Amino acid sequence: MKLDILAFGAHPDDVELGCAGTIAKEITNGKKVGIIDLTRGELGSRGSAEIRDTEAAKAAEILGVSIRENLRFRDGFFINNETHQLEIIKKIRQYQPEIVLCNAIDDRHIDHGKGSKLVSDACFLSGLLRIETELNGEPQHHWRPKQVYHYIQWKDLQPDFVVDISGFMVTKEKSVLAYGSQFYQDQEGDLPSTPISNLNFLESVTYRAKDLGRLIGVDHAEGFNVERYPAIESLFDLK
Repeated sequence: MKLDILAFGAHPDDVELGCAGTIAKEITNGKKVGIIDLTRGELGSRGSAEIRDTEAAKAAEILGVSIRENLRFRDGFFINNETHQLEIIKKIRQYQPEIVLCNAIDDRHIDHGKGSKLVSDACFLSGLLRIETELNGEPQHHWRPKQVYHYIQWKDLQPDFVVDISGFMVTKEKSVLAYGSQFYQDQEGDLPSTPISNLNFLESVTYRAKDLGRLIGVDHAEGFNVERYPAIESLFDLK
């Protein structure tokens, strides 16, 4: 299956928090989108790897993505090396996305920036003919995505461009709330507190989208950083 967009996240819920609105919009526009999580988030203070597997599947169903997979790298301890790069290269060559979305370039959690660089490097290496990989015993063709975009997470990074997701905020919120083990609940009980488990963080998902939307005169938006600027035919292509 060829995908138009392949979104990577270091942990289940990274993609939903960063770019679920954009994904939902593009799927409505007829694009095929997939999600690949690098880890199962097993070091998280709340929930478990098994619970997060179930939550990720629920979120994928809400968004309507074509595939969702988990590479089962070690949460907190995966590194940007040949072994990990090759696993991502195999997935890029398998699905041949035009666009790859990945973690924030710089962020609070060390896995986010690390995952961002790992995926970005793999996207470049995937286009090299002399790097040989196989899928089900068959050699894969080299493939390099046309663009790599980084969604914004904890830190308020200055976006290079923003995407209007007006009309898709409800879907984004539902996909985030699929991770009931991770985010604020009315009955918290004895659950451990984390930086993302308080009500302020949950509300920030909406007010950040509103603020980014304000910048371009729409209801809600998501921001992205770029490594290579997309080319346009005319200044009038910019809205």
